[in-house]
Amino acid sequence: MHKLFLIAFLLCATLLQAQETISGKVLDEQNQPLPGASVYWKDTSVSTSSGNDGTFTIPYNPQNMYLVISYIGYVTDTVHVHTPQFISRKLTPQKSSDLTEVVVDKTRKSLERSQLKTANVTTMGSKELLKAACCNIAESFETNPSIDVNFTDALTGTKQIKMLGLTSPYLLIAEENIPAIRGASQAYGLSFVPGTWVESIQITKGAGPVVNGYESISGQINYELLKPMNDIPFFLNAYGDTGSRFELNTHFNKKVSDKWSSSLFLHGNARVAKNDMNNDGFLDNPLGKQFNIMNRWQYADAEKGWVSFLNFRYMRDEKQGGQLDFDPDRDKFTTNNWGSEINTDKADVSAKLGYVFPDMPYQSIGLQTAFNWHKQESYFGFNQYNIQQKSLYSNLIFNSIISNTLNKFATGINFTYDDYNEYVYVNQLNGFNGDRYDRIDNSAGAFFEYTYDNANNFSVVLGGRFDVHNRLGAFVTPRLHMRYNPWKSATIRASAGRGKRAANIFAENQALFGSSRVFQVLPQGAGGKVYGLNPEIAWNYGVSFVQNFPVFGKNAEFVVDFYRTDFSNQVVVDLYASPQQALFYNLNGKSYANSLQVELNYEITRHFNIRTAYKYYDIKTNYVTAGAQERPLQAKNRFFANVAYETHVHEGGKQWKFDVTYNWMGKQRLPNTATNPVEDRMGNYSPSFSLFNAQVTRSFSSVFEMYAGAENIGNYRQKKAILGADDPFGAYFDSSIVYAPIFGQMYYMGLRFKVK
Repeated sequence: MHKLFLIAFLLCATLLQAQETISGKVLDEQNQPLPGASVYWKDTSVSTSSGNDGTFTIPYNPQNMYLVISYIGYVTDTVHVHTPQFISRKLTPQKSSDLTEVVVDKTRKSLERSQLKTANVTTMGSKELLKAACCNIAESFETNPSIDVNFTDALTGTKQIKMLGLTSPYLLIAEENIPAIRGASQAYGLSFVPGTWVESIQITKGAGPVVNGYESISGQINYELLKPMNDIPFFLNAYGDTGSRFELNTHFNKKVSDKWSSSLFLHGNARVAKNDMNNDGFLDNPLGKQFNIMNRWQYADAEKGWVSFLNFRYMRDEKQGGQLDFDPDRDKFTTNNWGSEINTDKADVSAKLGYVFPDMPYQSIGLQTAFNWHKQESYFGFNQYNIQQKSLYSNLIFNSIISNTLNKFATGINFTYDDYNEYVYVNQLNGFNGDRYDRIDNSAGAFFEYTYDNANNFSVVLGGRFDVHNRLGAFVTPRLHMRYNPWKSATIRASAGRGKRAANIFAENQALFGSSRVFQVLPQGAGGKVYGLNPEIAWNYGVSFVQNFPVFGKNAEFVVDFYRTDFSNQVVVDLYASPQQALFYNLNGKSYANSLQVELNYEITRHFNIRTAYKYYDIKTNYVTAGAQERPLQAKNRFFANVAYETHVHEGGKQWKFDVTYNWMGKQRLPNTATNPVEDRMGNYSPSFSLFNAQVTRSFSSVFEMYAGAENIGNYRQKKAILGADDPFGAYFDSSIVYAPIFGQMYYMGLRFKVK
């Protein structure tokens, strides 16, 4: 790998002075970025557009003197340019008397890939988040081919996401670039973020940037919350479905002064009725309720260069699952009826402070800091799992240039502190019952990331960080991303990087508590510092090719992604040894994940788009008890298709939107059940199956719309969702082997109302 990084350095040096550029940022009157602004040299065909953060880079030629910046609804600005420099322009909104009818030639995609970004990033906009019954961000990826959405068990109704064939613990999931879903929140954390709070989601395949930490292995998901400066005064979303789940979201936003704005977000949901569609005597989805509140403040002073965000949040989530007749007041910790409760409290405070140097707008300094408290108390029959985590995170980042805006860098330091209090009780486990696993993890690190971008056809990001961790030791994390445009509308990307993490084996595998399995940790001698096990270390390498081309005068996009993850060490969760055991131990041999994704996307007509994707996974791990085997509950072959159509916006904002999604999952390797009684065996592989989802939205005006949809229209259900359901306190009970839906068809309706 060191040769690859050396080649990147030499290539950067060769191209260092290959071409001069103009960089800049396009802002509105409140100093907020204007994404998608058109930037071009007057009387030439050389043009670009601003990114999500309002920044742009365009080639510079001394013969070009006038740079034009335009944005719909704003007065076009023309800048007289003499030399390469950084340009920050604030556009002025057009007066109503100046506005004339505007015909928009191109609709911004709800799922976008930039040809200019160095990393392989896909951005999900707010339109994409509205295409499904997405009540939280765990459910918002149903229409995204890069993310696989799986069910975790037959009790909690929780959905787990995977990318490149690896589960979410191998992803760095961040909220506005602050790591958010980690440690105690791995199992259910995504369901604690309401979808209506989110402005956009950026999905990065492969090793992420070193700025955000060392834990990312297969990729990064960063979600951006709605900004108080840009939000509307009031928003209401109401939702209900045939599974007796009801949700209500309200947003209140107020501009306190020219520099201060505040938003109040309120979310509540409840599942109030019992459902057992497969007649196994267990709830298909748990009863439950959640209350979630966040107060968000934003400060912006364009003249002095300051911008800041401050968030306060509290959440309470309760779930009750198990047999239909289970009553916790009567049956808890008895053999009357099997039941489970999971109660979670979560509170956090986060702040971001940024300063852009007025005389050097390409230079900035930022501080990110967050405190998080997470407490979960839960039981599954007689098994108990309680965890409390207190975390502190702080990251100081400095951005500037080297010589000119072709060469940029980011450097800084960060600190992470985690205090875990963990209690595990597994019935029948001798010597393990009622054990505590309390620990404190802390780390301090420094990073440097260099970016070369000629604003035309080549860019590279080369980064590294050095961290000292009280349990993982001192280590270096290198990361590399490269982009090359060999010809018009084609992009080739490559990436490589190393990741390291401590596996929280119980928090990340809570589905196994809903079984009669005996847990056994096989420690790694004196070297194991977390549950007696060594940390996980992996290298990820990937290449991507994107080609845009016209077909019958319409836009088409062809994408091929291939990524490989090689584990130097891994904490193996072994379900092959016995149906009555779950073993945890460090890797002895090889473990890898190969992921191939091929996409073909096409704009059939204006406002009528189809996305298709085929995914192939080759994922194997060497198990001590079974040798090299496929990773359980992972389909080797998957096919995805999404068709979206919307009518033109008529007078008053009236419009129809239609969306249909198809998913085909190939057979999946199942954990070992061969020694169970015949009625509690599942075979080696699951059957393949298909799922159809659809939604229709009717906008009655620019401020009011209603939507209705259906999930799993074909009513496919896993035939045997819970093993030993007739004897849940027996040796063969297991609710964790879930490869398909349990509930079957689900229909929903909702409405959205806005005050602008």
